Amino acid sequence: MERKEFLRKSIGILGMAVVAPSLLRASQKDTEVTVCSVTNSETAGPFPTHTPASLSSANIVSDRQGIPMTVNITINNTNGNCTGLAGAIVDIWHCDKDGYYSEYGGSGMQTVDFTAVHFLRGRQVTDANGLVTFTSIYPGWYSGRATHIHVHVYNAAGTSLLVTQIAFPEGTNSATVQVNASTANGYTKGMTGYTYNASDNVFSDGVTNELGTVTGSVAAGYTLNHTIFVAGPTLGLEEINYTQNQVSQNFPNPFIYNTTIQVMLVSSSKVLIEIYDISGKHISTPVRGTFPAGTNNINLDRSSAKLSSGHYIYKVTISNNDGTFTENKKMLVQ
Repeated sequence: MERKEFLRKSIGILGMAVVAPSLLRASQKDTEVTVCSVTNSETAGPFPTHTPASLSSANIVSDRQGIPMTVNITINNTNGNCTGLAGAIVDIWHCDKDGYYSEYGGSGMQTVDFTAVHFLRGRQVTDANGLVTFTSIYPGWYSGRATHIHVHVYNAAGTSLLVTQIAFPEGTNSATVQVNASTANGYTKGMTGYTYNASDNVFSDGVTNELGTVTGSVAAGYTLNHTIFVAGPTLGLEEINYTQNQVSQNFPNPFIYNTTIQVMLVSSSKVLIEIYDISGKHISTPVRGTFPAGTNNINLDRSSAKLSSGHYIYKVTISNNDGTFTENKKMLVQ
């Protein structure tokens, strides 16, 4: 494949926002199904929730102080005419006003120890319209990252559909600027040293489908509205005979030495995993083999994959009697 063609099809790099659906589909007829695009996949780390199933809650504030914020997230299904996906499991987590995460600390990455508490983390199940609502506070920020919220979406059975992040609008009169100027509410950092979306190592490739809408004020509190598109169950397409395979985001991500890519197959298939840098240059082909139907946890070793620290794209190609399926996802090697 030509490098420019690979970049065109990859995941939102170099300012583009083109992504492949998390569920790969191949028609056994010469029938094409037009669907909307899945929201960009992003890293869950370095502070993912340890046991999210234990944190089922709509109010995730706990003891944190800050400006109130209501978070409304709608999950739409690209395999169901982009309508709301009922019954999806949605986990969110974000830092407090000072840039600290619960469940972590006591290390160089976060010196304050919050390992024993679980603030600003929660799980909800979408209603009939695909909506979940959380009560929280406006996130603060920390060095190297713009204001953001992490989101992990699962189907009703608990299978991962997407890990992504929500970016916040910026600008002179934006809520982010107003909040960080509110020392009366404990936001003491201001905007000095703030990392804007364009320089953020997650959002620098564009926030076209990751930017939330924020309304409200410091005095009244804020509301964040955001829609996330996932490839969920297929609805209303029974007349088309197709096969589904699934490629999950590698975990952990970022990683230092090893990571796992979960590939779910409906039949025995040949699986090829290729690694490219963000310019589209082929780095290595660490996986080439035949895997059985079902869930396959494929280990990726940094050394054998010839990876140094940095951002990469891994391309998974699945070939079986139903056709050939491909998907590209981003990963970060520390």
